[in-house]
Formats: sequence, C-alpha cells, structure tokens
Amino acid sequence: MEIQAVLEALKVLADGAAVHVMSDSTYVVNCFRDAWYVRWQANGWRNSQRKPVANADLWRPLIELVTTHEVTFGWVRGHSGDPMNDLVDQLAVAAIPR
Repeated sequence: MEIQAVLEALKVLADGAAVHVMSDSTYVVNCFRDAWYVRWQANGWRNSQRKPVANADLWRPLIELVTTHEVTFGWVRGHSGDPMNDLVDQLAVAAIPR
C-alpha cells in the first residue's frame, strides 16, 4: 500500500514539480535514499538475494515519476504521535470496506 500511495500522489503532479514525501515505510524511503532501484534495474529487476523485486509492477512507474519530478523522501515513525502520519493512518483505516 505504501508504494501505491506514493505512486498515486505523484501521478497528480505537474511535470517537473518539486515535492517532499514523508512516509513511515522504510522500504519506500530507503529505495530512493539509498538508490536501490538503480541496482534493481542493473540486475534485471533482481534484489540483492537475486530474487525478483517484489511489486516491480508498482516500482517501475513510481521510479519513472520520481526521476521526472524533483522528489525528496523523509521517514517518520508510524503510530508515534506524528499528527499527519496519524491522520493518514486514520483515513486509510476508514477507507477499508466493511
């Protein structure tokens, strides 16, 4: 879900827009902070264990958007009292069909 959330948010940006993405997902943040995606692409979409990268169908368009916009990433601990992170979590839970 975290990958999809960033993907959908970036889809609505104008070309070349600058945005700072805050996420409680170290997977998402570290992918871009540590440029994991560069190695994935070079290794034929295989991770460091030589296994296929999970969610490559989401990562590919997300990487394209990140590289066409001015995107920076920051990490926030989830469920730690950060007002915006708590709000987003409440919205996500409320959106789950019952």
